[in-house]
Amino acid sequence: MSTTTPPPDRLVSETPIRVRYAETDAMGIAHHSAYIVWFEAGRSDWMRQFLGMSYADFEAMGYGLPVTRLEARFIAPCRYDELVTVQSWVASVRSRQITFGYRVVSQEGKTLATGSTEHLCVDRQGRVRSIPEEIR
Repeated sequence: MSTTTPPPDRLVSETPIRVRYAETDAMGIAHHSAYIVWFEAGRSDWMRQFLGMSYADFEAMGYGLPVTRLEARFIAPCRYDELVTVQSWVASVRSRQITFGYRVVSQEGKTLATGSTEHLCVDRQGRVRSIPEEIR
């Protein structure tokens, strides 16, 4: 599902991330698990920027968006203290599901990683629900 660049017709947020020492492995390279956290930061920034609400606001409405699928492709390493940007966009929306796309880029614009996450909309009891119309 991941693509190298966001489609030109999508709203794309950009989240700067400085690779922290705790996110690196013994080789000084960002560990693959850090990208999942960066994707979440990008997704949260996208909601704030383009929906005008935080994920906490969405939860206060009685909904959640648990991750049901995650994909990541690692192209080039990120190293400790490097400044990267996570680009995030909505790749697709269905009545109950939303898919976000991600691209991690270096300061020079080089693609370092791409990925996607799929989410189902659920209520507080964990039942699958339609994404609220004002969000969709």
